[in-house]
Amino acid sequence: MKRASGILLPIASLPSKYGIGCFSKEAYDFIDWLKKAGQSYWQILPLSPTSYGDSPYQSFSSFAGNPYFIDLEALIEEGVLTEEECGACNFGEDPACVDYGRLYEERFPLLHLAYERSHIAENAEFVRFVQENAEWLEDYALFMAVKKRFDGVAWEDWAEDIRKRWSNALDYYRRECYFDIEFYKYLQFQFHVQWEKLKAYANENGIEFIGDIPIYVAFDSADAWANPEMFQFDAESRPTAVAGCPPDAFSATGQLWGNPLYKWDYHRQTGFRWWCRRLEHCFKLYDIVRIDHFRGFDEYYSIPYGAETAENGHWEKGPGMELFRVLQNRFGKEGIIAEDLGFLTDTVVKLLEDSGYPGMKVLEFAFDPREETDYLPHSYDRNCVVYTGTHDNETLVQWYKGLDQESRDFAAEYMDNADTPDEKKYWDFVRLAMMSSANTCVTPLQDFLGLDKEARINKPSTLGGNWEWRMDPKMLTEEMAEKIYRITRISVRLPREEQERLKEEQEKRLKAEALKAAKAKKDIQKTDAKEKAVTGKSGKTTGKQAAQV
Repeated sequence: MKRASGILLPIASLPSKYGIGCFSKEAYDFIDWLKKAGQSYWQILPLSPTSYGDSPYQSFSSFAGNPYFIDLEALIEEGVLTEEECGACNFGEDPACVDYGRLYEERFPLLHLAYERSHIAENAEFVRFVQENAEWLEDYALFMAVKKRFDGVAWEDWAEDIRKRWSNALDYYRRECYFDIEFYKYLQFQFHVQWEKLKAYANENGIEFIGDIPIYVAFDSADAWANPEMFQFDAESRPTAVAGCPPDAFSATGQLWGNPLYKWDYHRQTGFRWWCRRLEHCFKLYDIVRIDHFRGFDEYYSIPYGAETAENGHWEKGPGMELFRVLQNRFGKEGIIAEDLGFLTDTVVKLLEDSGYPGMKVLEFAFDPREETDYLPHSYDRNCVVYTGTHDNETLVQWYKGLDQESRDFAAEYMDNADTPDEKKYWDFVRLAMMSSANTCVTPLQDFLGLDKEARINKPSTLGGNWEWRMDPKMLTEEMAEKIYRITRISVRLPREEQERLKEEQEKRLKAEALKAAKAKKDIQKTDAKEKAVTGKSGKTTGKQAAQV
């Protein structure tokens, strides 16, 4: 990746009139602001539909888009909704917080009303979209329609015939749920149209999107229901083992994610076809893709299904470079970031090296003087992406407040900023990341703004209170854009076009100064010539002139 920088901000965290950030005017305004700030990237979280728990990493589909991101203003302009209808809905009381319960209750009836008025079946663009995306869209729309028919319960609790996808059951529900199926296709069409427009605007203004895909899919998803052969399921299509992380210093019982594990032998036999489809879809959505939990491709942690904690799991071998060779033959080596955080074995390090993908460095992991670390900037290879923190971390301000004195002293000595007041030290960490040798630097917006714990996005292994933070539009000031632009310029991370513009301006300025100097020199020469002429044509001073002198 080129030497550049960007800002991490989830779409949901944008301000908007209707309860959650979306593809509205505010998204376009943010792109304009990013450009003023000299940035090259806007990193976002997965665009997938959220399920229970509101996490974008636990979605009903790996391919579908989140209907909450559809801009209602665009639907008003289209004439399928009115301002009065949208304004009458209560999307939550706090503009700084996403109320997912309210969204679920209020947003879907509005979207369904828009669908009913759309006459979408007569839209040629919609028909083409459905045809081009049939491989995933048909299963997803049917999955969501049947889920609605069964009052939202997980597909493992559906009737046996549709749970196991018997052909007669599939035909039955396709007939019975026809309009619900079309409704979910309509939502995906609207998402697709609006996202393509936003992405095109970003790219035209020199901003690229860094997207994020989880390594695993959710069990209660169209992916798992429609493709049970891809996962470690038994004859009843129930998991035999699930994903998670072993116990560590942060969690005595480990992390039990509950995602189904891949049946890698099956994927090998298909030439990793599903993974190729998934990456192809992602590269249509994003310019660069960050793959979450890169370690799981080397070895993955397997926990017996039904276990209440992750304590009794074990490690199994993943596909390794065999998968990435296939992907690189198809898509090349560029455009992927490997999330390689946490404890890394020698084999994971080797896999990252063999893949050639840039890994991640997080400054918040760097300042423990009691242990060796490769998160300190002096150890960075250029082929990496440095973050002050990620969506799973505390904000810089919150993190620094929680540091023990020994770690604070170590950080102050490392950065030589002992005299900087504590409330301003967050900017020194931002500067440290920007000045590092890492080709790419991505900073959460909250860290540029110096926000505290109220702006944290997610606290792993907790339920409730996550994925909710929304920014105040007043935070995006001209002064902050200029401040970020200055640190971006001095750390040589401005977009190439901006660097060339500055170079041209400097050349014009130097040329103008040279012309001014040449003119001044010429004026002096003219003055000298006139003075010589006054002294006398003979070159001698007369007696009268001498007397005057």
